[in-house]
Amino acid sequence: MVYATVASGKHGDPDEQLVYRDMPTPLGEMRLVASAKGLRGAWFTDQALLPSSEGWLRDESNPILEQGRRELEEWFAKDRRAFEVALDPVGTPFQHEVWRALCALDFGVLTSYGELARTVGRPKGAQAIGGAVGRNPLIIIIPCHRVIGSDTSLTGFGGGLPRKQALLAHEGNLYVSRSPRARRVCDGQAELPW
Repeated sequence: MVYATVASGKHGDPDEQLVYRDMPTPLGEMRLVASAKGLRGAWFTDQALLPSSEGWLRDESNPILEQGRRELEEWFAKDRRAFEVALDPVGTPFQHEVWRALCALDFGVLTSYGELARTVGRPKGAQAIGGAVGRNPLIIIIPCHRVIGSDTSLTGFGGGLPRKQALLAHEGNLYVSRSPRARRVCDGQAELPW
């Protein structure tokens, strides 16, 4: 995956043209948004953090959006484990550091907020990590669903716990409940389905 962006807390050039398209998925409709550099956002259309599309152009043929749509379809069909589409999310330098660490997680591999804090060199920053994970603008593609509690509890997810449970099951990690306190079915990594 190409992480095209330069870390910035700004939302880009006000004259920058963003394009978007919606796509169906097994877990509900998603909206993909792209800049000229890469995929800027991917949200389920019922997420609280879904930005307004005001000022964006709908474009069903944009090559970045088309690549993102195709790769997500392949991922849901179990024909893909990693994404290659260029990414251009907007965030602070710290958020980008966390998002890059999430991108380094392999398919089906889970991490805790504490482990992620140690990975980015902030061992006492689990709470700050949670804030950065919660602001992830590229759901599934930057795999924030792979972050769980240190006790394997499901914790939260911007797309809703039923979706997090389904995404984790898709990657071989089973939870029998959608409660934030639910723990993984086994202590070891569940056998991956393929």
